[in-house]
Amino acid sequence: MTFTVRRPAPGTAPLISADELPPLGHFIDGKFTEPGPELSDVLDPATEELLVRVPLGGVEDTDRAVAAARAAHPAWARVTPKERSEVLLAVAERIDANADLLIRLESADTGKPFAVSRDDIGMAADGFRFMAGALRAPSSSMASGEYVADHTSVMLREPLGVIGAVTPWNYPLLMGAWKIAPILAAGNCLVLKPSEQTPLSTLKFAELVADLLPAGVFNVVTGRGSVVGDRLARHPDIAMIALTGSTSSGQAVARAAADTVKRAHLELGGKAPFVVFEDADLKAAAAGLRTAGFWNSGQECGAACRVLVHASVAEEFTAHVVREIEQITVGDPRAGDAIEIGPLVSKPHYDRVRGYLGRAIAQGARPVVGGTALDEDRPGYFVAPTVLSDVAEGAEITREEVFGPVVSIETFTDEDEAIRRANDVDAGLAASVWTESARRSHAVAARLDAGTVWVNSHLVLANEVPWGGFKGSGYGRDLSVYALEDYSRTKHVMHHHGR
Repeated sequence: MTFTVRRPAPGTAPLISADELPPLGHFIDGKFTEPGPELSDVLDPATEELLVRVPLGGVEDTDRAVAAARAAHPAWARVTPKERSEVLLAVAERIDANADLLIRLESADTGKPFAVSRDDIGMAADGFRFMAGALRAPSSSMASGEYVADHTSVMLREPLGVIGAVTPWNYPLLMGAWKIAPILAAGNCLVLKPSEQTPLSTLKFAELVADLLPAGVFNVVTGRGSVVGDRLARHPDIAMIALTGSTSSGQAVARAAADTVKRAHLELGGKAPFVVFEDADLKAAAAGLRTAGFWNSGQECGAACRVLVHASVAEEFTAHVVREIEQITVGDPRAGDAIEIGPLVSKPHYDRVRGYLGRAIAQGARPVVGGTALDEDRPGYFVAPTVLSDVAEGAEITREEVFGPVVSIETFTDEDEAIRRANDVDAGLAASVWTESARRSHAVAARLDAGTVWVNSHLVLANEVPWGGFKGSGYGRDLSVYALEDYSRTKHVMHHHGR
């Protein structure tokens, strides 16, 4: 099977016109700054054409943004939950009103197919709506009351203060919303650093909501993680640093945060096992893998990139997978809604994924689908959707996060072996179990060392349920009321009323 990269017809208009681009400066204290002298190229990964240049911020830019957030915080923290809720609902409405623009901007900046961008923007708006409701319905694991004679204890949840957030290139606006909505809902102010590779939707969001948020409550500084992210992690006026990124980035942030003993909220990489037992619905599992392994070109920390299938059904399951994956359409998002997989985000990442593929094949893995780059003589960072069979236990491809359209298949012979091998990686973000046995599904899910375990599905998310991992996948939870609690602190006030 040879995949063909679909490209738009000659003369097709670009996804974004010049007047639809956001201002290309930092967003500090409610307004955009003039770009500084050091700029970073933002490319369309489907064409390798230059979209814009954005400023690479430094320590001084970051400090100005933190100062603006700190000045705005006392007033924002006093805003009632009802009023904050109304602001978040207005933000959601603004996203919805500009959804088409944000979808096209996200696809231009990242190469995402429209189906992925639509899902991202829709879930981002819903995230603000959920947090608008959640902040008005507080919960506590401990009730206020009298625990000592003549003393009444009151439990309070307070905002932390100013929070620094660093978001990744694979879901620019969605991961931004996962941070912005609960941080603001809890009464904090925020300085956010988007990836310098994909900053456009975040900057556009800042422009769109500038009139809805008080100046200084939300700030954006573009730049490198090693400069802006590091300064946020070390800044003495930052109460927490929140990162979605790689495990190595999380380690660097945690080390930097330790200097000021600030909290860290880390949503890091994954290597999700997709465990298929002999009694599973194999066709359904293969169809599930088509989405779970290749959504967003596999550039997804919860992707089902590591299949463990019972040896007795491995051949049949692999045949179903091959039929599914061979139907995937690869191309430039401008080629239409049929596109399922777009390009990888950048040349360095494209080269990284190709390196993993080359080494895996050299070590004995057999591509049953794909296995190569596509259209190497034309622009764009395209890699064929790939399924590798004959993969040995402990091979690099089974342990390292490739973050591309690559799925490996291993076999096991019994339940204990499946669980041992599923857990035998540093990451613990997500996993799935495929079986028709209710008892087995409960038992295996309980033993898998992952923050989210799906049964007979994979990569299904909702704003009502938490997302976050164990082990090398970090700590803290995005989404749900757990995120709202993460971005606040508990205070106990005890009143003596003895007479």
